[in-house]
Amino acid sequence: MKLQPKGIERVSLLNSLYRILASDIYAPIDYPPFDRSEVDGYAVKSSQVSWASEISPVVLKVNGEIRVGEKPALTCLNGALRISTGAMIPRDCDAVVMEEYTESKSGSVKVYRPITPGENIATAGSDISAGDLVLVTGTLIRHEHIALLAGLGFSEIPVYVKPRIAVFSTGSEVLSPGEQLREGCIYDVNGYLVTSYLRELGAETFFLGRLPDNYNDVRDAVFKALSEYDVVITSGGTSAGVSDVVYRVFGDLGEIIVHGLKTKPGKPTVIAISRDNKLLIGLPGFPLSCYMILIRVIKPLISKLTGLRIYEEKVYVKLPFTIRKHVGRTWLLPSILVESEEGYTAYPVSLSSGSIYSIVYSEGFIELSEDLDVVEENTLIPFYPFREVSKTKLVVIGSNDPLLEDLLKATGLIYVSKILNTGSTSGWHAVVRGEADIAPTHLLDPSTNTYNTPFLDKYNLRGRAVIIRGFERLIGLIVAKGNPKNIHGIEDLLRSDVRIVNRTRGSGIRVFLDLNLKKYAEERGLEWSKLIESIRGYTYEVKTHTAVALAVKQGRADVGLAVGYVAKLYDLDFIPLKWEEYDFLIPRNRLEKEIVKDFLKSLRNIELLKSVARFPEYYRFPSDIGQIKAE
Repeated sequence: MKLQPKGIERVSLLNSLYRILASDIYAPIDYPPFDRSEVDGYAVKSSQVSWASEISPVVLKVNGEIRVGEKPALTCLNGALRISTGAMIPRDCDAVVMEEYTESKSGSVKVYRPITPGENIATAGSDISAGDLVLVTGTLIRHEHIALLAGLGFSEIPVYVKPRIAVFSTGSEVLSPGEQLREGCIYDVNGYLVTSYLRELGAETFFLGRLPDNYNDVRDAVFKALSEYDVVITSGGTSAGVSDVVYRVFGDLGEIIVHGLKTKPGKPTVIAISRDNKLLIGLPGFPLSCYMILIRVIKPLISKLTGLRIYEEKVYVKLPFTIRKHVGRTWLLPSILVESEEGYTAYPVSLSSGSIYSIVYSEGFIELSEDLDVVEENTLIPFYPFREVSKTKLVVIGSNDPLLEDLLKATGLIYVSKILNTGSTSGWHAVVRGEADIAPTHLLDPSTNTYNTPFLDKYNLRGRAVIIRGFERLIGLIVAKGNPKNIHGIEDLLRSDVRIVNRTRGSGIRVFLDLNLKKYAEERGLEWSKLIESIRGYTYEVKTHTAVALAVKQGRADVGLAVGYVAKLYDLDFIPLKWEEYDFLIPRNRLEKEIVKDFLKSLRNIELLKSVARFPEYYRFPSDIGQIKAE
């Protein structure tokens, strides 16, 4: 039996809540889709008001007004344009003065303060660039995802067809909540627990009620359910006692593949395949046993059917006291985490498999493997959270690279990662502040012409962090197909007929460009500020490589510096300049973090990198990738 979704269907955006996404979604447009004003005020060229002050305001002629929803046909050259919040910025305007700092009078406006290029303007793609990966296959769609997709123009999305699952509770002693509690009886917990839990996983789950401990009643109900549902799950009656009939029913209706697990709680678990190739699952009757197996065993099985991508979150914690157990059985103990400077300690909540309070009170469970008989105090043991534990997240802050995203996606780490594409320099600062687990970086030191390693001393991280050797990537100039402006090198960016798109300050690409421009200025005795002022578009900044390519593709710029693969992605021309070293800065105290270890293990897998690289000709993988390069 192959566990996989039944198929794919397209549903309207509002009907996609709690469905499982069936394909990666890339942004079809920039967001915002055009350069727009963030305030009410006046669009200007910043150099025209650079000397403005309260004492000596600059007076500009008002050339007209730009309203929301209009494509501007006006210019702010030798004047200003009144503009509303959200309105489109004309190409020759590079800043907006807030209305509070102006005074309008009879066709002119007084500006009482200077303004910098880009101020009060949200550039196209500053939030999301066309081509950015925004959601990955296997995502459980929630309200925030729907808002994002609506903003990008999606009216419907592909989702996996939901598996239909029938759930029964068994046991003559089990009553429905709301009934009068009789002596010797208990209220049904598992029917509600299993049904609601599987619905959270994206399965179409139906609770079909309670069954008595009677072979014929159980067999008839399960047999009927198999004709209508893809999976049938029961709880209770799974042991080998006289009243435990579930395993006999499953054996008569199919082939039993599991009867009993070497775990405590959860030993009496039954899994079978019916004659018509459907899944039969018998969960233990005690609620905590049922919950442990539901999470540890059944969740991965059902996720295969729903298409939900899961990453097994695990942290290593200390045990606060010695526990003795029998060899030959794995113990799963619900626990509460207590944090200290030395990490987490897990306090077991209950050893009783019949507990229901521990399901809510505990934050997860510790796992004591079957080969142990004594687990000493302060031993490091694995802990599996029921809910999010923030310290398990992989926090990646720094330079943007699509291959890095593809690697995280291929390994499943992307589902538990927080990725902030802030640029290399910001990544270094994040490590200094203790905020990042990993900071991707490709900073070039001008004095040594060396990537990354000299900055350990600059940021006082020598001995406190390590640089892990990463991959190399080819960077260069992105130009329109056929290179209509006949651009061949960085010196062409200074031409008056060329408009560039720049990366944000602090990004490795921006550092590389500025170093080359400064070298050019020094060789010719030019003043740096005058040089960059002469470059059209120098202050037009975007966050990602794809945003550079889109600016060229859409005619907002003639050229930009980026990783080579985006040129191929958008059918543009590429002029290679340099192989740069894209490394990973990691605080020394994070090297033992399990999720960081997982990342480094995947990084060392060169064959995996080659297989996930969509454009491998723009990447090189050194033999010592994943090893410490400097510390």
